[in-house]
Amino acid sequence: MSRLFILISVFFISIAFTGQPPLKGGLWFTDYGSALSKARLEHKPVMMVFSGSDWCKPCMRLQKEVFEDAAFNEFAAANLVLLEIDFPRNRKNLLPREQSEANGLLAKNFNPEGIFPLVVLIGEDGQVLARTGFREGGALGYIAHLRLLLKS
Repeated sequence: MSRLFILISVFFISIAFTGQPPLKGGLWFTDYGSALSKARLEHKPVMMVFSGSDWCKPCMRLQKEVFEDAAFNEFAAANLVLLEIDFPRNRKNLLPREQSEANGLLAKNFNPEGIFPLVVLIGEDGQVLARTGFREGGALGYIAHLRLLLKS
């Protein structure tokens, strides 16, 4: 019984430490500070994805062809901390005001041109390592592209 209590306690403490649990199967964060904390803890880069999930066709293709693929999710779990910065337009998909404001500040700092989709790789220190977007080639091609970007 005491082992179960300890495991449950560790789980809740880890969520409290990061501030926010990840989304989408445990991989995606929506809070910059939480993602950066995890990146520092695990010594991984953060992959920030600026997306218009319900209006941007290339964003939807990137989601479907790459981010929903098991090979990408396996690669990401081992090598990245994922951060979704979404800007939905449909009323039913709108984010809470606080999240919209936080996403706007991140866009001002990392995506002032308003490019969608935009993928920004940052180091655990918050410095930009590389920028990219949608690419043909599916998940395996995208993984190869990310590996090249992270080597430079």
